[in-house]
Amino acid sequence: MSSQQPASAPIPPDAAPASPPAAPVAAPAPRKSPRALAAALIVGILIGGAGVGVAWAVSGDSSANDAAGDARDACHALSGFEPSDYVTKGSKGEIAINRFGAAIALSASAAAGDAQYKPLAKALLTVQNQHARTFDFGDSEVKKNLAKAHQICDDLD
Repeated sequence: MSSQQPASAPIPPDAAPASPPAAPVAAPAPRKSPRALAAALIVGILIGGAGVGVAWAVSGDSSANDAAGDARDACHALSGFEPSDYVTKGSKGEIAINRFGAAIALSASAAAGDAQYKPLAKALLTVQNQHARTFDFGDSEVKKNLAKAHQICDDLD
């Protein structure tokens, strides 16, 4: 006996195995607006500045680890902040950004430790929010509230 195998015949197209589906083509990522990127950059820088401020407060003199010390350090950072350098490239810009962020973070820490420092924290937070909307330290409202924060610092001495 011999085994018989069926004759091979062409497979009709409708019976042919389907080819694997092609990978879907991803739509190009939507472009982010320059304003959104700038806002994200500012938020990131302020968070980084806050980290620098906290490190500065923790690594400094042990007497600075209380609300009064945090307020004093916030005012010290604010007094060294030069708004016109905020948009400068290089070390001057980095210093301005970090001092502004440190002043905000330290004032918030001071306010959390003692309610008498809440006006300073509120003034700096207002400056931060107004600047985030206008991207301009020359804006009259930003300047007014920055001057208010400086006056609060002067009154703490």
